[in-house]
Amino acid sequence: MMIAEIIAIGDEILIGQTLDTNSNWLASELTILGFSVQKISAISDTKNDIIKALENSESANLRIITGGLGPTSDDITKLVLSEYFNFTLEHNPQVFEDVCAVINSLNSTMNILNKEQALFPKGAKLLRNKQGTAPGMWFENQGRITISLPGVPFEMKYIFKNEAIPEIKKFFELAFNYYQSIMIAGYGESGLALKLKNWQKQLSENISIAYLPSPGIIKLRLGIKGSDLLKNKEKIRTEVNKLLDIIPEYIFSLEESLLEIEVGMLLKNKKKTLSTAESCTGGMIAHLLTSIPGSSEYYKGSTVAYSNEIKEKVLLVSKEDIEKHGAVSHEVVEKMAAGAKKIFNTDYSIATSGIAGPDGGTENKPIGTVWIAISGPKRTISKLFNFGNRRDINIQRSSMAALNLLRLEILND
Repeated sequence: MMIAEIIAIGDEILIGQTLDTNSNWLASELTILGFSVQKISAISDTKNDIIKALENSESANLRIITGGLGPTSDDITKLVLSEYFNFTLEHNPQVFEDVCAVINSLNSTMNILNKEQALFPKGAKLLRNKQGTAPGMWFENQGRITISLPGVPFEMKYIFKNEAIPEIKKFFELAFNYYQSIMIAGYGESGLALKLKNWQKQLSENISIAYLPSPGIIKLRLGIKGSDLLKNKEKIRTEVNKLLDIIPEYIFSLEESLLEIEVGMLLKNKKKTLSTAESCTGGMIAHLLTSIPGSSEYYKGSTVAYSNEIKEKVLLVSKEDIEKHGAVSHEVVEKMAAGAKKIFNTDYSIATSGIAGPDGGTENKPIGTVWIAISGPKRTISKLFNFGNRRDINIQRSSMAALNLLRLEILND
């Protein structure tokens, strides 16, 4: 097993000013390549800390370093690595050409700091950066590889995918890991584990399984390791087909995707339109839908009917229904959905009404009580949910439940 370690350099990470998403992304990519990522560390921008981190990771076959490669005086990674591996810095024409291309694309002017970016350790392998001015560096020492990448995420990802991965594949003999994610909505983690207990028992020993939950969604990840990629893919495909027989209505994607994307694709493919009327979700469903490029093709608009007055005057819910049944009721939420569909002239509409918390609950309608309605071409339906007492989680789970209820209704129409 090839061992990899990741070292993130930057005081901004240590003080909590910047989230280290680079290490998260790199760990995923390295695992897929077949490495065992055994350590991730964050260190400050000092010579001593960088050298100490390198000395403490000498057992790793591959070390990935991110950060500290910019043009400013606090970016010392290139200097420290050159000294550590006994390389001298020299002007590199290829790096200079890349720097000039980036500066010109930004309609900027080359300065002395930009020119210094073209200094490169003689003896290191160049990993070209066509997205920024700091190149990646590949150091080989005693059969181990150290790769240094910029800390800017889009630059780091570009270099790693386009420059580093091809070299890694040539240098290391790897038994590649193959993963497939199955996206599931409408099932809790423990309930799903019980439902899949017998299926999981019959899995081959070399197939791993992970339940990765988020509010309202579970990503079920299957993994397998080996050198025969086609054979491994077939093994995973066989197990996925079994899942499709066991929980067909709960699976919304056989690859890592978002529920709002899948719902949007359904609407687009069927040439249907959607509107939303949100109370307890406060526009979250509209936000999720409109975050997808091209959603204007099927999503028409939203009303955030937080007050009873708006429910009555805009969505045409009768005052009598609200007084008799309460705003959080199937009678009211169904009228909200029907009203939104009429106002926006759409094929489908979603409506939500609930008690997100932390207050407002009663004995009959505790915090976390949510009614969701879908009004479609054939009927209007509603469903009651109980999501608990955390406001932020309630809003997220309500939004996912609403999108999933819509997904099922579209499939049934």
